[in-house]
Amino acid sequence: MMGRAVAFGLTALILAGGIAGASAQEVLGVWERDTGASRVRFSKCGDALCGTISWLKDQNGPAKLGQRIFFDMKPSGANKWNGSAFNPEDGKTYSGTMTLSGNSLTTAGCVLGGLICRSVKWARTN
Repeated sequence: MMGRAVAFGLTALILAGGIAGASAQEVLGVWERDTGASRVRFSKCGDALCGTISWLKDQNGPAKLGQRIFFDMKPSGANKWNGSAFNPEDGKTYSGTMTLSGNSLTTAGCVLGGLICRSVKWARTN
């Protein structure tokens, strides 16, 4: 009886990992901010996802090419990740989330335990 419970638990973990892994694959690549001001490349970094600035409209702004702005983004549900987000405009790091819906990605950063949040929409680029 105990062996079946362990086998069931392992199967559930493997299936859950497969679903999360498939969603992570869909996020990998380049995404453009809804304002057209920047692009971020999401890639694997260890067992998480990270996002690095790959293009900037304003090269003289506070953000820099190659700067990592999303890090330690780990699956937290179907098409959703939690981690950290760095805002080059104020130089602060926030708790962050990402939510994928087709070719649209929404990122959000929150402070004060989630009392103040800001979200940004991103579209997949080719």
